[in-house]
Amino acid sequence: MSADTPPPREFDIALPGAFAPGALEGLGDSAFDDVPDTEQIDVGDLEGDPAIAFRRTLGMFATGVTVLTTRVGEKAHGMTANAFMSVSLRPPLVLISLDRRTRLCGMLHEGSRFGVSVLAQRQWELSDTYARSARDGVEPEFVVIRETPLVQDALAHLVARVVRSYWGGDHSLFLGHVEYARYGEGEPLLFHGGRYERMLGDSELFARLPPELLDQILLRGSEVKYGEGEKLMERGEMSDTMMLVVEGSVRVERPGRSLTLGVGALIGEIEVLDSGSGRTATVTAETDTTCIVVRRSELLEGLREDPQAAIALLGILASRFREEG
Repeated sequence: MSADTPPPREFDIALPGAFAPGALEGLGDSAFDDVPDTEQIDVGDLEGDPAIAFRRTLGMFATGVTVLTTRVGEKAHGMTANAFMSVSLRPPLVLISLDRRTRLCGMLHEGSRFGVSVLAQRQWELSDTYARSARDGVEPEFVVIRETPLVQDALAHLVARVVRSYWGGDHSLFLGHVEYARYGEGEPLLFHGGRYERMLGDSELFARLPPELLDQILLRGSEVKYGEGEKLMERGEMSDTMMLVVEGSVRVERPGRSLTLGVGALIGEIEVLDSGSGRTATVTAETDTTCIVVRRSELLEGLREDPQAAIALLGILASRFREEG
């Protein structure tokens, strides 16, 4: 885990089947010796605590999100981390960086195995669960490869054996020789500036949407594809979803009015806040179309967490009423 991430997120889970519940053993501090602190970092014209400025500077480097795992005794232990990198193809080597205060750091040593599960965008809740001191979110499900637990349905999996460990200040670096690798199709979960992000095909097309609202839609929504001529919405139907068009175009038909909307358009933003009134328009895919669909409950959760997103949505609704007036 690099310095730009939140405090270490860790979990212990009893593995099913042959691995019955059991206590973790072998916990402890890293064997590396402490070294004197270096001189204070120069952060130029940035104000405030230099350590915070350094952390935020590192946060400008966008990364993927992984869950690092190992097996100790009869339990799986793991944590979310973004400090992971490839080192070599021949031989196949990867590197992870762990905060020396974490239990996972004390568990790894030369000869032990660790797993790397690259999370897909849809698995952000799983990562977020372990940012809390009390685990009350999504529980991971594991597959076990080479006696190493890996997060089920992750975008990619690696199992590596530690061949070297190095001092890295308040972190320890572990070089792993890869013994197993696989990948699937999907969209990766991204981390940038202290929050999760999502890839867009052409971000300029979304520039007119307030970033606070766009962030909530992309983070909480799920991708749905519609074929040419397929209806996304039917006037009068009861529904609690809002859609963001990310590919293709749609035809919106209201009494006395019809128009075509393309990438970046919001659909159903009125009904998602007043789901009891029914759809105000019929919407049909003019071409093969992809939308990010957000349910009312998901959107309201995001608006509560970020009031600026709520203000942005009210602004869009106000402009829509002005247009129709």
